[in-house]
Amino acid sequence: MLKAVILDGNAIARNLLTSVLTSGGHEVVGDSNIAPASLTKMVRLRPQIVCIDIGDANDEGFALIDQLRKDLPKSLIFLVSSKIDANTLQTAQQRGVHGFIVKPFNSVAVLSSIRNTIIRIAKQQRAAQEAATPSSESSGTESSAG
Repeated sequence: MLKAVILDGNAIARNLLTSVLTSGGHEVVGDSNIAPASLTKMVRLRPQIVCIDIGDANDEGFALIDQLRKDLPKSLIFLVSSKIDANTLQTAQQRGVHGFIVKPFNSVAVLSSIRNTIIRIAKQQRAAQEAATPSSESSGTESSAG
């Protein structure tokens, strides 16, 4: 079970996403609007998952994501939106967003997005660890055929 917070200006959307995440076995430890004071309060909860709707995907919204990346470097950040175009997708990924949740919510799609993101990141971390670990083949023991 992962701890999650939901940051969205729409209370109904927060409640719906809370239901979806809870039914999927996650613990929603906080939800709020995206005001700076709320953001600070949510960061103190140290969630593993942050679901955030930044509204019109402008510089101010992406600045919130930058702040989350700084304050919660190990948390998975999911951008929640009813409209995600190619430019928003690219900018969000460059800013450190791990996944996307599209409104209106579909329980299966939301939980699949979170699960697939966790699996993808685990594979990336495993590959990075394997690349950093010297293999036994390069230990300098070669046999010569004679």
